[in-house]
Amino acid sequence: MRLSDRQRLDWLRLSRSEGVGPRTFQGLINRYGGAAAALENLPVLAASRGRHVRIPTVAEAENEMKQADRLGVRLLASGEEDYPSRLLEIDGPPPILAVRGDTELLHRPAVALVGARNASASGRKMAARLATGLAEAGYLVVSGLARGIDAEAHRASLDRGTAAVLAGGLDKPYPPENEALYAEIAARAVAVSEMPLGLSPRGRDFPRRNRLISGLSLGVVVVEAARRSGSLITARMANEQGREVFAVPGSPLDPRCEGSNDLLREGASIVTSVEDILGVLAPFAGDAERAPRLFREKPSEESATLFEEWDEAEGEPTAEAYSDNEEEAPVAGSPEMQLLELIAVNPIEIDVLTRMSGLSARAVKEALIELEMAGSVTRLPGNRVARAVR
Repeated sequence: MRLSDRQRLDWLRLSRSEGVGPRTFQGLINRYGGAAAALENLPVLAASRGRHVRIPTVAEAENEMKQADRLGVRLLASGEEDYPSRLLEIDGPPPILAVRGDTELLHRPAVALVGARNASASGRKMAARLATGLAEAGYLVVSGLARGIDAEAHRASLDRGTAAVLAGGLDKPYPPENEALYAEIAARAVAVSEMPLGLSPRGRDFPRRNRLISGLSLGVVVVEAARRSGSLITARMANEQGREVFAVPGSPLDPRCEGSNDLLREGASIVTSVEDILGVLAPFAGDAERAPRLFREKPSEESATLFEEWDEAEGEPTAEAYSDNEEEAPVAGSPEMQLLELIAVNPIEIDVLTRMSGLSARAVKEALIELEMAGSVTRLPGNRVARAVR
């Protein structure tokens, strides 16, 4: 199936209408038989429920399509051939998915790698190792462009295939320090979003984004996650979507690993090497069926719940509630704070720490003295340091 330009315009207007999320969109299409008819009837239907909805004008929708063309962004409708087939399996697939980059990558078997924004050096190293191994095995590595684990996963798999899922529009990458990485992904791999161009991400958009990260993937691997973290939302959504959930074990003394260790206690598959992931996913890694499945459900009671889904989402915890999520204040820029974020309970060589921090050897030396005097780190034999256990 392929939409005409007029149909795509109607789909875009309906999907961008106030109060119309994926499930409401599906209900309207099922009820009226097409986006054009749904747009015509939407104001009356909303009024009958005591609501007013704002529908984008034709000019506004055309402007977004022109912006997309200028940025090299494709607006794929659910059910079109290039639309990722695995997203059709989730509850409420995006009616319109904006894609920038190599669309074909989205049809590879995929694995998501997510984890702490303030990841330790060992966590970052593990994420890079897993992403490299997965990409070499032919998997697309999916993540959310966040600081820490996400960024390491993208960098390690950039040459072989990575997908960044954004919470805002594809012209509004977040966080700002990853804009250069995003530009590389857009040029050499692929980025996707369900949000309109020009929209900066809001707190509530990140949990919604996480369902796409898991939805695109056969499994989700969590590398370091606190008990209140966006990564655990992704793991929960993966479980609900019937995806495999994996976790890398971490030190029980490191708060950054409490959530991922909890996942292991709850039955997630343990990961100590990429082979642990490949062994589980091998039976499911064949080409996914790409036949369109375009909203063919029979009309039922779906109209009773129209306009409710985004309202319900407002009640979910926002991204600010999660300790390692992207919307927290930027990491303090002092050398001491930069090093402390990289140092875990597991020892790390100071030379490795220097390379990963990007600081000069002198700055690292002075910062470690301050941290040691404050009781935050412990020096160990072999020119190593570790986070102090209090």
